[in-house]
Amino acid sequence: MVRKGQVTGVETDKGQIQCHYFVNCAGQWAYELGLSNEEPVSIPLHACEHFYLLTRPWETPLQSNTPTIVDADGRIYIRNWQGGILSGGFEKNPKPIFTEGKNQLEIQNLQEDWDHFEPLLSSLLRRMPELETMEIMKLVNCPETFTPDMRCIMGESPSVRGYFVLAGMNSAGLSFGGGAGRYLAEWMVHGYPSESVWELDLKRFGALQSSRTFLRHRVMEVMPLLYDLKVPRWDFQTGRQLRTSPLYDRLDAQGARWMEKHGFERPKYFVPPDKDLLALEQSKTFYKPDWFEIVESEVKCCKEAVCVIDMSSFTKFEITSTGDQALEILQYLFSNDLDVPVGHIVHTGMLNEGGGYENDCSIARLSKRSFFMISPTDQQVHCWAWLKKYMPEDSNLILEDVTWKYTALNLIGPRAVDVLSELSYAPMTPDHFPSLFCKEMSVGYANGIRVMSMTHTGEPGFMLYIPIEYALHVYNEVMSVGQKYGIRNAGYYALRSLRIEKFFAFWGQDLNTLTTPLECGRESRVKLDKGMDFIGRDALLQQKQNGVYKRFTMFILDDHDTDLDLWPWWGEPIYRNGQYVGKTTSSAYGYTLERHVCLGFVHNFSEDTGEEQVVTADFINRGEYEIDIAGHRFQAKAKLYPVTSLFTHKRRKDDVELSDLHGK
Repeated sequence: MVRKGQVTGVETDKGQIQCHYFVNCAGQWAYELGLSNEEPVSIPLHACEHFYLLTRPWETPLQSNTPTIVDADGRIYIRNWQGGILSGGFEKNPKPIFTEGKNQLEIQNLQEDWDHFEPLLSSLLRRMPELETMEIMKLVNCPETFTPDMRCIMGESPSVRGYFVLAGMNSAGLSFGGGAGRYLAEWMVHGYPSESVWELDLKRFGALQSSRTFLRHRVMEVMPLLYDLKVPRWDFQTGRQLRTSPLYDRLDAQGARWMEKHGFERPKYFVPPDKDLLALEQSKTFYKPDWFEIVESEVKCCKEAVCVIDMSSFTKFEITSTGDQALEILQYLFSNDLDVPVGHIVHTGMLNEGGGYENDCSIARLSKRSFFMISPTDQQVHCWAWLKKYMPEDSNLILEDVTWKYTALNLIGPRAVDVLSELSYAPMTPDHFPSLFCKEMSVGYANGIRVMSMTHTGEPGFMLYIPIEYALHVYNEVMSVGQKYGIRNAGYYALRSLRIEKFFAFWGQDLNTLTTPLECGRESRVKLDKGMDFIGRDALLQQKQNGVYKRFTMFILDDHDTDLDLWPWWGEPIYRNGQYVGKTTSSAYGYTLERHVCLGFVHNFSEDTGEEQVVTADFINRGEYEIDIAGHRFQAKAKLYPVTSLFTHKRRKDDVELSDLHGK
């Protein structure tokens, strides 16, 4: 039962129970239980049949400390069970159940299916031939729930306060139970867990991922993936083309290869007509990928001419009010000062009480009482819930999700100004259109286009927010006029390379709820003296006084051979003077630097006690660093500021002495 968005109680067949908190741990029934509330809660998971074999105890019973065996190639696991064997697995052709929308009412085993289990049984006998002589007690077939991304679901509902979820364990409930239970308890008691668990947060999903058809198809892909080797940048194949830009078909016809984020299709790169599309789609490697030269040409075009990237997936909100309420609430929710002249854009963080990032976004002031907010794609549900949590219910504030209303085109490159000048008949030079400025203007025949002088990469260019009915026209005009300036399409892989080379942190990869602006060099985005309190201010004041215990750092690999060595992708250990100090959070090949660039946080662990100490710029600069990639350590140069020296002509890697490159 829910009142004013807050849990008030539970209605059962034995009567009502009043409560302020409700935890949905209903496993295979969590989906249905979530929909049974007065205000439904979407919990995307789906059950499949899961098989495992039980044998009688051996003559010499197995001991309780017998290790569990996982044979990923055979897709099976084996462990001790009452002195005998319990063995199950994750077959390539799983069987979804309860697809009609109603689960069974009680826990019970399903029918045996030896034909379906046969491939797993063959793997088991190949691994343990003596099982031929063992007496099999039974083949168990029971429901097991899986989620759309192979990760469990926990946290508070975005729509109902006090409604918590812990479900969708993907057949790892016994392994995760202790830790997941602890974090959920911390979440309920303190309002947040002691570790960043965004990858498990219910708010990473929207209602769009709760379609029964979507879930049925996705879990058939997810279950086999549990024992598959997952190479970097792999993408789900099911549940695709759910959310698309109006330009999807047009871009697809021009060779776009797609990735999916929060259900939205986004271009990775564009395959030239002379390349083999099929071979590129099937290339899977931890080494130099087949798309290397394609992305290189897109990055070069961004640097020398102009590229167009469809960035429609970014979350977009409008906050308006009749009086000053919009400004007042945003000043409280964000760390930077948003009381700026109309037309100005502010990069800012939405922080929690600990000073950590709940969101990293850009906000344009459209008028005295209206603001336009741009956030990462997967922030759509989380950010909405955070804003609604703090907005007074009886105010004149209006919060609107306008993500679907606008197609966003990113024009990156030095010739972007020429393209827009021709299309708008208005001067677009920095004197007339300064950096971080926004105004509505005409582009081609279309009026009311929000043009912003920013690119999310640090390169010159503009963002165009186009009402969807004008999207195709504006895109066609931009591509037509841009021909003489060498325009081409580009994708998110080029964007990633550009932003990492410029030392730009991204929320969800580099930044999380436990990362503060002071730890990642974003002091300029915090106005401690803006004249009013904001969430996280006290924590930042204390951190400013005491110092930071981790620091966001750029690493440029020195002795790494791009063609022959394994690539860094993310999560690699960082060593300083031989001691582990952290791990990378994102990485990409820097086509300008002709080196791999890794970003990550450096800690200062005491050699005596292991406790964390303050990390200073001097501590970073005095260290000798290595990045461990699959057990091999590569030397790396550490930088606290982006390398701004650009190469004017092609140089061999050996000729570039990175220690001579510097800049702020």
